[in-house]
Amino acid sequence: MVTCEEMRLAEEALFAEGVAAEPLMEKAGLGCARRIIDLFPEPASALLFVGKGNNGGDALVIGRLLRELGWKVEARFSHDESEMSPLARQKKHEWEAVVEQDTRWNANRLIVLDGLLGIGAKGSLRGKVRLLADELNDLRERKKAWCFAIDIPSGIDGDTGEVYEGAVVADQTLSICQPKKGIAADTAVSHTGRIAEVALPEIPIAPTGQSQLLFASNIAPRFRRRPFSMHKGQAGRVFLVAGSKGLTGAAVLNALGASRAGAGLVTLLVPEEIYKVVASAGPPEVMVQTQEKWQPTSEGVLAIGSGMGPEISGKWLDTILNWKGGLVIDADMLNAIAGKDKFGWNFESDQVLMTPHPGELRRLFSQEELEGEKAEAAMALAVRTGTTLLWKGSRSVVATEGQRVEINTTGHSGMASGGMGDVLTGMCAAFAAQGMSMHDAACSGSWILGRAAEIASQFPLAALEGISAEQVAEAIPAAMSEVR
Repeated sequence: MVTCEEMRLAEEALFAEGVAAEPLMEKAGLGCARRIIDLFPEPASALLFVGKGNNGGDALVIGRLLRELGWKVEARFSHDESEMSPLARQKKHEWEAVVEQDTRWNANRLIVLDGLLGIGAKGSLRGKVRLLADELNDLRERKKAWCFAIDIPSGIDGDTGEVYEGAVVADQTLSICQPKKGIAADTAVSHTGRIAEVALPEIPIAPTGQSQLLFASNIAPRFRRRPFSMHKGQAGRVFLVAGSKGLTGAAVLNALGASRAGAGLVTLLVPEEIYKVVASAGPPEVMVQTQEKWQPTSEGVLAIGSGMGPEISGKWLDTILNWKGGLVIDADMLNAIAGKDKFGWNFESDQVLMTPHPGELRRLFSQEELEGEKAEAAMALAVRTGTTLLWKGSRSVVATEGQRVEINTTGHSGMASGGMGDVLTGMCAAFAAQGMSMHDAACSGSWILGRAAEIASQFPLAALEGISAEQVAEAIPAAMSEVR
């Protein structure tokens, strides 16, 4: 991520070398249009909210491209044409010159595009800009329009993430070139929504700081190509200790996550009293055994905790203390170690992953340790525990000592339902078993789980609130295919 000043200086240096701004605006607009079409492949209706600067020019490029594809596109302008930047004015003329195609468009789908203010804007929204931002937010709420923000939602500070009065609420922020630090701030999450990358390699600027956002471009290199001769014994061994009476679903979802993420051999270990239920409900390719008969081998990756309930035998604490392979600690096992002096363990960060959600974090750590920006607090806790820490949430954070904090960008509000974390635990174990470090496994699991949730809501089009963890798990292979 970069600051607004770093971005401005990089652009100025490029233009000083004689590079024209107009082709870059065209390329940025094309990248943004592609992201919109990814979510809405059929022509729909779009309403542009256009400011006087180059952010407004970007919006008009996008609008022109959508018109050429058969969309119905209209625009609201915050300023008269005479007040617009020369490039924005040029793009306005080009947009107006495109005659709408006589093709069918989905009148029931309304897209609103925020191109009111750029990254350098500060302070509360005022005047016509405020009126248009209010109209945009009203359409999003009342008409259920889907809002795309160009680079950053209007009314969000590009450096600090401060939310100013009247700020636009976006469902997806189209981050151009390098993401600005403000869009990853905890304060801005509900306004930036899903963050999508629109690359502009022509602008030579490298990310700075101690954290970065996760995109397909930096997830893809973590996946190795499999040789044609590969067999299941080489694709990773995963052991899942999960489930209890009344919590059988957690064990099944654990197994689904591990299996769909590509683990070669998955063994699900459950209490004997639920063995028959889980063995009949789980994925057929997963081996189910009783916990009572299992003898630890320390070969492979052990994921433990999902749905185990409040009564956990002391033998499992001994197991994780003595386990020599990869270890993923989740859910009820995190609760079991909360309050115990277990953080003197000689953990190696690339071997142990803890995956707490906010409630489990509050049981594990003091309120003082959890305050401040999530990325900074996560790193401090990762260092203290000697683990990789996956702080789950709407913007999950992965921290490992000696590495950049990485922040997830995928997913949607429909993931606020039971079972998502169980799928994620199985996925992380599977990726680690296939050779990733725990840090990379946590990053890959977080990004792909969120992308799988997005895919599950698209085909067929479904309300976000109705997406289940099982549906998300079944979409994991499609999400992995996109990355590859």
